[in-house]
Amino acid sequence: MKHFLKIPILVTALSTCGTYATEQPNIIVLLADDLGYHELGCQGNTDIPTPHIDAIASNGVRFTDAYVAGPNCSPSRAGFLTGRTPTRFGYEFNPIGAVNEEPGIGMPAEEVTIAEALHNGGYATGLIGKWHQGGTAHYHPFRHGFDEFFGFTHEGHYFVPPPWDGTTTLLRRKFLPGGPTESGYWYGDKKLHFHNLLGNEPDYDANNPIVRGGQPVVETEYLTDALTREAVDFIGRHDDKPFFLFLSYNAVHSPLQGADAYMEKFAHIEDMHRRIFAAMLANMDDSVGAVMEQLRKSGLEEDTLVFFLSDNGGPTKELTSSNGVLRGQKGQMYEGGVRVPFVMQWEGTIPPGQVYENPISSFDIFATAAANAEHVTAPKQVEGVDLIPYLTGEKEGRPHETLYWRQGGKAGLRHGDWKIVRMGKRKEFGPSKWELYDLSEDISEENNLAQSNPEQLEELIKIWETINDEMSEPLF
Repeated sequence: MKHFLKIPILVTALSTCGTYATEQPNIIVLLADDLGYHELGCQGNTDIPTPHIDAIASNGVRFTDAYVAGPNCSPSRAGFLTGRTPTRFGYEFNPIGAVNEEPGIGMPAEEVTIAEALHNGGYATGLIGKWHQGGTAHYHPFRHGFDEFFGFTHEGHYFVPPPWDGTTTLLRRKFLPGGPTESGYWYGDKKLHFHNLLGNEPDYDANNPIVRGGQPVVETEYLTDALTREAVDFIGRHDDKPFFLFLSYNAVHSPLQGADAYMEKFAHIEDMHRRIFAAMLANMDDSVGAVMEQLRKSGLEEDTLVFFLSDNGGPTKELTSSNGVLRGQKGQMYEGGVRVPFVMQWEGTIPPGQVYENPISSFDIFATAAANAEHVTAPKQVEGVDLIPYLTGEKEGRPHETLYWRQGGKAGLRHGDWKIVRMGKRKEFGPSKWELYDLSEDISEENNLAQSNPEQLEELIKIWETINDEMSEPLF
């Protein structure tokens, strides 16, 4: 179903109505939360089927070297939404808990988001799910280009309200009932379990309601299913006009809560921790399937550009998530923290079944959407590139030669196939040492070449420092 704009055409003294076709594809971004690089079937996972997400890859392209703007939720999302390095505007760290509601904590109002650009080009825009770009009124999604919002504003949320009926729940707890156990787990008889690997479960729901627009609602459906319901409804209500849907899952982010039906599906997995994770991932995959089915019902398969990616690498101890051969995890500058699963389709435009191996960035979503939607202009400061010519064969080479990261003393840079990493503390910019890796030979970053290749190390450090001089001081 092509979208049309109707404009009046004046001919001498007569006024008639003319119609012309305009290419304004729908844009859907499906963003998983804390999904490890290895956790999709198309990425090599064999124990948790993800057929619906895998189908996006088979109908389009799977990117092997896809990166995000930061190793954790909020800065990564800020980078995708603005199409630029969040450190440039001071959005460097990851606000959690009550910090989300402090004044000055959120995406600056002057930053232009992909939603604003598309909205100004005639798109209906909707955010469903997690925001995490500021929890006060000044930073509400409505003030960043979204017409509709259903979800929550902090970093996480329980999937059902207490007492968590219909789920099996595994929560972090510093002290287990009855004292420490050798395994670190305590299993109850009421489908509520604990583990003490990482202290206490954060107070995700404290002053963090599910809201529709600006008003709290009571939502009793398992949250992934509720987000699916809202996304399908959004598509159905807007399938006669161009729309931008940002479906921002909180799965598979903690707290670990698996719905009963999916827990039964994975009853063969003995490890309860892994079983709950599998239930959450399969539930999200079915959600993706429902969204894609609604596109088919609306006849929009060829009119919709669909992206699926994770906001950062998986936190292994917390979720059992696997980043495969990649070193590190969420919160780190190694590949396991910033390289993510990323698939994309646009039927009839992107040749199907591709595997694309050059580096790309989540910045490219904004640039690609704007470049392929008439009447939409991306701000000059967007750092992404239009991926479509690279996928249709019109362009060759790398979309990105250099990618930069900074989060306090943690830093990284990929230049060509070389990568430098520094894993210092939050305020520690100097003392920690740079590491050097050749990703063409060592994707797992096992062989630090800093001592054997000092000239290469120095070249990359200089590039990082040059880019770093362009950055702003952290907002918080």
